[in-house]
Amino acid sequence: MFRTLQGWRRAVSLAILTSYLASLTGCTMVETAPMGTTPIELVTHPAMNGPQSEPILDANGQVVGQTNLPESSPPSELAKVSLPEYRLAPPDILLIQGIRAVPKSPYTIQTNDFLTIVVTNALPEAPIAGPFQVSSSGFVNLGGTYGSVKLEGLTEAEAINAISTKLSGFLVQPQVALSVVQASGIQPIFGEHIIAPDGTVNLGVYGTVYVSGMTVNEARVALEKHLSQFLDQPKVSVDVVVYNSKHYYVITQGAGFGDQLNKLPITGNETVLDAIANVGGLQQVSSKKIWIARPAPKGMACDQILPIDWFAITRGASTGTNYQILPGDRIYIAEDRLVAANSFVSKVINPVERMLGFSLLGAQSIQYMQRFPRGSFSF
Repeated sequence: MFRTLQGWRRAVSLAILTSYLASLTGCTMVETAPMGTTPIELVTHPAMNGPQSEPILDANGQVVGQTNLPESSPPSELAKVSLPEYRLAPPDILLIQGIRAVPKSPYTIQTNDFLTIVVTNALPEAPIAGPFQVSSSGFVNLGGTYGSVKLEGLTEAEAINAISTKLSGFLVQPQVALSVVQASGIQPIFGEHIIAPDGTVNLGVYGTVYVSGMTVNEARVALEKHLSQFLDQPKVSVDVVVYNSKHYYVITQGAGFGDQLNKLPITGNETVLDAIANVGGLQQVSSKKIWIARPAPKGMACDQILPIDWFAITRGASTGTNYQILPGDRIYIAEDRLVAANSFVSKVINPVERMLGFSLLGAQSIQYMQRFPRGSFSF
């Protein structure tokens, strides 16, 4: 009997809260509203908009009809969904790593470049095979037997001709192979890059690339397309190191002492209990009236309001209203009305008491001066 009465009171409380929230928003309240009122990122998500019917098969695997599935409800603790593909926005931090960064042909050799030079018919006692660095003066030392040759400012083909000319005094028809191993003029592409307020990432000497609103794969394609102006078929890898642009909010009404607002990053797996645990639980000024205000997608008239049965999800381990938090959600924790009333009364009475206290103090001072005009120790 007691449990039935308690359940009835809880249902009445939720109904009253629903009506109260509807009066604030001007929207029709539905306890389990359809997923059509979810944020715009989820409207086209396959997990949210799966088939509303499934085929009925006979023994031979032929379709003989369809059965209707129940309307989707907001995702909750035991019915979570994967968020749609993440779209970048300021101030997310990306890890960009260059996998292939080869200079465009024809590349002119510069100082401090590393070259691989191989001469197949070199003298046995003085072989030429291995890496060589271009000195600051632009020369490459081929060894004590052959001396140095200047390669700065030459293309690979011109450098081969220059080395062949140099070695022709020592070898008959020298056979030279040369390639650039490491180009000093090519800036390495590696490290963390923050997306600027204008939606771009800065790649140093290669300029900036706009990536805001793109997925990780789209950003990778945009970066490679931009770098192709400077490099030969560049390849980069892109990953998100810090997700800074998607949040949810927990608002705690302050019962006359000022509301508290907490901005928390979204991970895609939080529920109502997780969100409230992240802010340290309910405060002394808070009631158990809690709801989620979920922004409506573009074109929707009403935001979605989801009342939360705090006692059911804490005392009874119910998962029905322990909703999954989505980007942009506002979790509102209403104030305790008795605490708010006490705060209001204190705000009204305290100034009056203060004025009466000053008046009483002044009156007592005047009476004291009239009784003892010469002071307390006069005889």
